[in-house]
Amino acid sequence: MIEMELVIKSKNLNLGKDIKLANNIFTRVKGLMFENKITGDGLLIRPCNSIHTFFMKFNIDVVFLNKNLKIVKIIRNMPPWRMSKIYFDAWQVLEFAGNGLSSDVEEGDYIEEVCLN
Repeated sequence: MIEMELVIKSKNLNLGKDIKLANNIFTRVKGLMFENKITGDGLLIRPCNSIHTFFMKFNIDVVFLNKNLKIVKIIRNMPPWRMSKIYFDAWQVLEFAGNGLSSDVEEGDYIEEVCLN
């Protein structure tokens, strides 16, 4: 799985230096199901515009992004066994541990990929 660092430069805010990329059918389907916690700082699922938290054991913060990495929707502290709406503007989703996303992160912010391994 690819790892990357994501920041919001306009706010001098680092979202994580160990974000895992789920971009194939296997990693996207598995996501965070059956995990006890998030490995690393978060998970970026691409392509994706809707998520569920079935078979998850913890709450997550969810950030829906468009292709330009603009935040189109944030769901904070989403519990297990829920489904999000479909966000047609979204192309990818960032998942963090529940309450792990800074309160400074807002819809309309742009995220930048600083480093890809």
